[in-house]
Amino acid sequence: MTELAERLSDILGPKGWMPAAEAGPFQRDWLDRYGAPPLGVARPASTAEVSAVLAAAHAAGVAVVPQGGNTGLCGGAVLGSPGGVILSLGRMNACGVPDAASGSIEVEAGLVLQVLHDRLDGSGLMFPMHLGAEGSAQVGGLIGTNAGGSHAFRFGMMQDLVLGLEVVLADGTVWNGMRAVQKDNAGYQLRRLFCGSEGTLGIVTRAVLKLHPAPRQRATALLVLPDEAAAVAFGTRLRAEAGEVLTGLEFFCELGLDLALRHVTSLDYPLETRGGTYLLVEIASASERMPLEDILTATLEWGMEEGLVLDGTIAASDAQRGAFWRLREEQPEGQRLEGAQLKHDVAVPPGRIAEFVAAAGARCEAILPGVRINPFGHLADGNIHYNLSPPEEVADFGGKAQELGLAIAGLATEMGGSFAAEHGLGQAKIALADALRSPVERQLMRSIRRALDPAAVLNPWAVVPARD
Repeated sequence: MTELAERLSDILGPKGWMPAAEAGPFQRDWLDRYGAPPLGVARPASTAEVSAVLAAAHAAGVAVVPQGGNTGLCGGAVLGSPGGVILSLGRMNACGVPDAASGSIEVEAGLVLQVLHDRLDGSGLMFPMHLGAEGSAQVGGLIGTNAGGSHAFRFGMMQDLVLGLEVVLADGTVWNGMRAVQKDNAGYQLRRLFCGSEGTLGIVTRAVLKLHPAPRQRATALLVLPDEAAAVAFGTRLRAEAGEVLTGLEFFCELGLDLALRHVTSLDYPLETRGGTYLLVEIASASERMPLEDILTATLEWGMEEGLVLDGTIAASDAQRGAFWRLREEQPEGQRLEGAQLKHDVAVPPGRIAEFVAAAGARCEAILPGVRINPFGHLADGNIHYNLSPPEEVADFGGKAQELGLAIAGLATEMGGSFAAEHGLGQAKIALADALRSPVERQLMRSIRRALDPAAVLNPWAVVPARD
């Protein structure tokens, strides 16, 4: 045991320090592509312990990588080379009492998102962040990656849902910015700086989160459309008609639906018609007086008259609503069970989704004929999860994964979008960022990192690498 390991063991005790031999579950990322053996895993139970761990690691010049639920897809929560410390926030999972008058709640960084939803159930308030990994994802990780999810177009990204933060800096200094106010213009917007920083600028330990009134009624529909262009046109009309009550607008394609139905046997498709594109639409309101079904029905009738909607149905119960959502949410699982896959997380202006899908399909087909393409995601904010499977009866991508990834990311950039919509950069997308973002932008990020962490202790392999 090294001197630093002994020091951390003394600080954290037997419940808080996990030696390297026991660190296996924390070592690799969710996709098992990144990760190196750590010196050990620090599991602090308080901000004071986080501060002590960082102070000790800073003095020893040893890297520290914060880890929440480890559900990220870009390798941002594991080590890039052996010998560093993984700092797991899972023991810091306290949840405060919701403040209805202020619309906020104080939580610790290790709180699991689903637990937060459960705690708010029945309070009349909700935290409007929903994503596939909410049963494991922790608040600190959501802040560190500036998570988006299926309701981001309505309620914003994580940076829009954070009112205040407590952050431990690289040398152990603690910044207390736990202010439960939306308007705070006393200088730089520090809380936003840490959202999306992936633990490279500081480690979030507590947060004040913004809450919204919980919906008292919903109307949910599953629609069949001929193609993505029809989906964009219908979505434009729906946003104009439903306005602030539109809370869900998810799209997926025939391949994604087919893979989900084939491999996830508990799914049920409720319509007779199949098409090129599918929309999951949800409108919701905290008021029981809002005529949601009238709004949704009228818009569906318009879509059918215009030839944009081929078929559709409105959920008749909460159980059917849940079944509709599962058709969308099980898309990644269906593709995973099919075999090898490549995941891409891009965003383009919503009006260019159909153009992107067509152009990206042509580029991918030229690189790997027969490649199977499964675009799905968030129609209203332009976020497309552009996932690929090898051609039929082919086991892998024939060494063309990098070429395919660059083609997809390059096209999103050309269209004024992003190759990292909601998953961050981590270690996986460093080369894309260096190739596709301007040197000025990358240098600005390096300057900020160096200013806050000149010793390159905090997650030095992520976002803008500070170590080889």
